[in-house]
Amino acid sequence: MSQMLDKLADLYARGEPIVMLTAYDFPSARIAVAGGVDVILVGDSAAMTVLGYSSTREISIDELIMLTKAARRGVTDIPVIGDLPFGSYEESDELAVRSARRFVDEAGCDAVKLEGGGAMVPRARAIIAAGIPVYGHVGLLPQSVRTREGYRARGRDPEQALAIIADSDDLAAAGCSALIVEAVPAAVTEIITQRVKIPVIGIGAGVDTGGQVLVYHDLLGFTRGRLARFVKQYASAHDDLTFAVRTWASDVRERRYPAVEHTYPITPEALAEVRQRVGN
Repeated sequence: MSQMLDKLADLYARGEPIVMLTAYDFPSARIAVAGGVDVILVGDSAAMTVLGYSSTREISIDELIMLTKAARRGVTDIPVIGDLPFGSYEESDELAVRSARRFVDEAGCDAVKLEGGGAMVPRARAIIAAGIPVYGHVGLLPQSVRTREGYRARGRDPEQALAIIADSDDLAAAGCSALIVEAVPAAVTEIITQRVKIPVIGIGAGVDTGGQVLVYHDLLGFTRGRLARFVKQYASAHDDLTFAVRTWASDVRERRYPAVEHTYPITPEALAEVRQRVGN
């Protein structure tokens, strides 16, 4: 485990909640760091929040690595987790290790995240055996969702809850450094937290976890339309930025911008010489 991930382990050992936020480029990473987060996840949610795709399944590994590299440039002293996108790890252990290695070697990640238990547990184990820390992800698995209606809580019936708990056990036993639990009843997450001896990071999974993660654009109010139940918006970035652009556009049309203070001066002598030489 890297020294940066050791810091997260220390927080977990002291019972202090780990603060994780997604970021997808240099400025968002810088804002996350300035805001005091403990760890950045360059999530495949960038597919929708940054690139305009309809689901996380559409982003390519090359696109996500490009965004991860940009975010890494804005971060120096906290860990960055790279999210393995759909299609980059499921097929074989060899593919999973190769993809994970790209996130470490090309983008400077401290760990990678992958979705699911079951058949994905050997993938996690292979990546860990290659010396790369892994964050598991259980509950709602966005890469498995094909329609908007599929974004709903998991684990509200006994069989589904038991399957999520079993996946959590298996991923922890495989050596995962942490576990993200998404859109799962708080009471089920509490059982998981008590069973596994690694940090459990919740997103829509209750307060009794080792930490919380949210999507940058949800947190800051960029997201339009229906929000997930677990989202709390702490700013109104979309409205504020739209107002700023609209005000600027109005100033341009009314010739209020640029004002004198926004222009560069030239001395009368220099201007006179220029006019003389151009015959004006």
